[in-house]
Amino acid sequence: MRRARSLRGRTRPVARRTVENELRRWGFGRIAGVDEVGRGSLAGPVVAAAVVLGPGDGLRGLRDSKLLTSFERARFYDEIIASCLAWAIGMRDPEEIDRLNIHHASLEAMRDAVGRLTPLPDFVLVDAFRIPRVFIPQRGVVGGDRRCAGIAAASIVAKVTRDRQMTCLHAVDPRYGFDRHKGYATPDHLAAMARHGYSGAHRRSFRPASLSDTID
Repeated sequence: MRRARSLRGRTRPVARRTVENELRRWGFGRIAGVDEVGRGSLAGPVVAAAVVLGPGDGLRGLRDSKLLTSFERARFYDEIIASCLAWAIGMRDPEEIDRLNIHHASLEAMRDAVGRLTPLPDFVLVDAFRIPRVFIPQRGVVGGDRRCAGIAAASIVAKVTRDRQMTCLHAVDPRYGFDRHKGYATPDHLAAMARHGYSGAHRRSFRPASLSDTID
């Protein structure tokens, strides 16, 4: 409740369709918004989503997933999935993140998400930067998850998908509290890591300085 009140009590910018509408005037019809979540987590996958919104889908009030409560994200997730023209998920697990590094793993997850859209979009809008080896016109939009409705929608789909993955990981191994912190470096997560060490869900290449002497 405290987080819900704090979110309602501050200005939460609504993501607009200004960029999408400009692209439609140039003749692009299927415009995908792409975003990822989980870059800074110590455990679990990095998850990317690609969403193609329709011009008349009726969705209002889309925002960056970080500006929404968990209840609001779940509601928007259902509305987006029900009304969008297409959506897809890309994911890289901790082992792949350790092998590739988080930046490249995130790019691969985003590329997978775009490639799984059926049919493929004719333009891609990405939060912050472009995706290599995506041979579709694209644009990186700085602050895109707060500015572009399609990217905001992708951020919500990716966030809800990943949170559900972390809840499943908690059911398998409840020692770390993944259902609460979703793998991020909260004090209780760091304490659990110091007590139990790494699990199979943890990224071995992510080593908090405070735990360097306590985790193998």
